[in-house]
Amino acid sequence: QVQLVESGGGSVQAGGSLRLSCAASGYAYSTYCMAWFRQAPGKEREGVAGICSNGRTSYANSVKGRFTISQDIAKNTLYLQMNSLKPEESAMYYCAADFGLKPPGWLLVPGDYKYWGQGTQVTVSS
Repeated sequence: QVQLVESGGGSVQAGGSLRLSCAASGYAYSTYCMAWFRQAPGKEREGVAGICSNGRTSYANSVKGRFTISQDIAKNTLYLQMNSLKPEESAMYYCAADFGLKPPGWLLVPGDYKYWGQGTQVTVSS
């Protein structure tokens, strides 16, 4: 059974940085995509960054140049380095995974992912 466990969330001041981690287990697919999503209270879940096993990445326009998604295949861990954080980016951040490759336009669509973690809270204060 696939399990995704996020960590690394916390509180940071505006302009600060955090690195989120997502440890995956029970995931033995050779082709896959993984992504980070976030959801603030009262708002829809939105895609932040995604990566597939072929190295393709995708970022939301709002985070380009500030966030970096990466993976350590040997450790089965997905990362999200977040720099220059803004208060409006306070949210619960979720890791998601699915087998197979996705076209770029589908990499950040929440409904296209089968497996989800429980989330890690990120709070950015002004």
